[in-house]
Amino acid sequence: MLPGWRHSRWWVFGTMTLSGVVGLVAALVLSIDAVQLAAQPQQVLVCDINAVVSCGAVARSWQAALLGFPNAFLGLIAEPVVITIGVAGLGGTRFPRWFMVGAQGVYTLGLVLAYWLFVQSLSQIGAVCPWCLLVTVSTSLVWISLTHHNLLENNLGLSWRAHQRVLAALRQGADLLATILVLAVVIGAVLAVHGTAVFAG
Repeated sequence: MLPGWRHSRWWVFGTMTLSGVVGLVAALVLSIDAVQLAAQPQQVLVCDINAVVSCGAVARSWQAALLGFPNAFLGLIAEPVVITIGVAGLGGTRFPRWFMVGAQGVYTLGLVLAYWLFVQSLSQIGAVCPWCLLVTVSTSLVWISLTHHNLLENNLGLSWRAHQRVLAALRQGADLLATILVLAVVIGAVLAVHGTAVFAG
């Protein structure tokens, strides 16, 4: 591990746990909304604020149920696992390399899905869902924390030279830069596509 609190287990696994909790809450709300819409398809949801900011418009799209059930149900499965890993890591558990590499691979797929859905909401659905955006951001932050840990421990099997370069980048704050870029991309993309219509009453 690198010196400094940002590279400590408390920071890495703490941010992972917190992001997982946020993602779980968002997934739970979206799951409840999906059940309500299944019972009453025309129901107006609390976050149906205007034509652009509309959870209902997103939830009624085919993209919201890629596997035949609401995507939010995947979050109810994945986020408790993330939280468990985070809490165990905070408690000092040392995970086998194969386990962390596997977690990295699975969560990378989750990250790809989150951003595919984000792009779909902007380009095809024409509406954004605040809870979905929260899932996108929390998924990104979990992925950054997980990657941060795996790079520190060199679980990804980098060569000595490559690992030293990665550690130098982390020492310079590459993880914080990644976090800022995620927030900037999500907010910037929404505003670039919808502009001030996001704030319409």
